[in-house]
Amino acid sequence: NQLNTPVQNTWLPTGHVLITDQGNQRVIEVTKNKKIVWQYGTTGVSGSGFNQLNNPNSAELLEDGNILIADENNNRAIEVTRDLDLVATFTAGGTVSGVAFASRLPNGNTLLTDSNNSRIVEVDPDDNVVWEYFTNTQPGSNPSPLPTRAIRLKNGNTIISDQFNHRVIIVDPNKNIVDGYGN
Repeated sequence: NQLNTPVQNTWLPTGHVLITDQGNQRVIEVTKNKKIVWQYGTTGVSGSGFNQLNNPNSAELLEDGNILIADENNNRAIEVTRDLDLVATFTAGGTVSGVAFASRLPNGNTLLTDSNNSRIVEVDPDDNVVWEYFTNTQPGSNPSPLPTRAIRLKNGNTIISDQFNHRVIIVDPNKNIVDGYGN
């Protein structure tokens, strides 16, 4: 039960920790006593089938108890139940590449960090694109900046970790940069 490249963790209301154990191709829920009480992904097995992940990069506990997982190298985010049932797959209509992060928005949509396409994309529950922002379109931008995280703020803006543009930016719903840090 050793970790191999834990890239993200979340403290759960139960006092447990949800860990995205990337190198072991799994997401686990662990008690304070270090006991694994839930797991999605077969330890050490990379794949896209039932109970398989390929380079998971984040996991989020949803209000209904399901888990939203950014399954980076399978180019998807998936929602799974505690019984390991696949509830939904988000790919922005099959256009994403390298889903580095995923989060559920209060309106029920899902925000995806589409890293290999230098894009942040919001999809509705049917996987239709409803909003997108590209981080490589400004003059002087790295052509492949590989954004790693995007979070929708309460005011409707989106904060983006724009990795190889060496910056963090805040973008309003109209796709204007309203603040930034770094380059």
